[in-house]
Amino acid sequence: MISIKSAREIEIMRRSGKITAKVLGDLMRAAKPGMTTRDLDRLAESGIRAMGGEPTFKGYHGYPCSICASVNDEVVHGIPGDYTLQDGDLLSIDIGTTFEGYVSDSAVTIAIGEAGENAKRLMRVTQECLMAGIEQMRKGNRLGDIGSAVQKHAEACGYGVVRELVGHGVGTKMHEEPQVPNYGRAGAGLELRAGLVLAVEPMITEGHYAVETLKDGWTVVTADGKLAAHFEHTIAVTDEGPKILTLRDIGEHPDVAKYRPKEEMAA
Repeated sequence: MISIKSAREIEIMRRSGKITAKVLGDLMRAAKPGMTTRDLDRLAESGIRAMGGEPTFKGYHGYPCSICASVNDEVVHGIPGDYTLQDGDLLSIDIGTTFEGYVSDSAVTIAIGEAGENAKRLMRVTQECLMAGIEQMRKGNRLGDIGSAVQKHAEACGYGVVRELVGHGVGTKMHEEPQVPNYGRAGAGLELRAGLVLAVEPMITEGHYAVETLKDGWTVVTADGKLAAHFEHTIAVTDEGPKILTLRDIGEHPDVAKYRPKEEMAA
């Protein structure tokens, strides 16, 4: 069942999103060569709890950590551990917060130290794919418009779009209906209504879009071993257009200002 959120619920989700955004920004600043991904996970859990939230991921279907930390060819769901970050790595951090019963979900891919030009271009295009999808989140548009916009931009730049993993509705649960593929046909699918809140999360690959899951049962990698990037925001459809509930103060696309909730504009 698809849940349409009230203004009160969206406000709580915005507050949840501010925790997610703050902690994710802190992790982006902290991530350096020589740190382990477990170090980042500990920072994330303490940061979320210090701001009154609960780490949504921890314990979710048995997942052991507060963030997903996916490196290089790992697309999503990398489990933090003893891996030591190296200069030139690509690191995707995915994080969720539950606050007053409502979830916010966000992800970003960053370079550790200095990344190569190919990696920088992949990150830039993936973030542009996210922005293209968000632009389609307008009342009266269709769900397929989001995936179509993501796919069109990624493939025009020569990249693959992961099929097996998708975005999703979000609210009192991390994964609600509807599913939000990063590919599809414009004009198809569910009509978007004010109050719909979605986590849009392009997962874009340097090579083919095929993926595999490692023996740990969680970590998803590119089948060809090439790089992947992942960006995600929690966004509400409103009468005034899409509003991003997880805006960070670091590493955002220049166009995000027009998607800022009016409550944050006044703050």
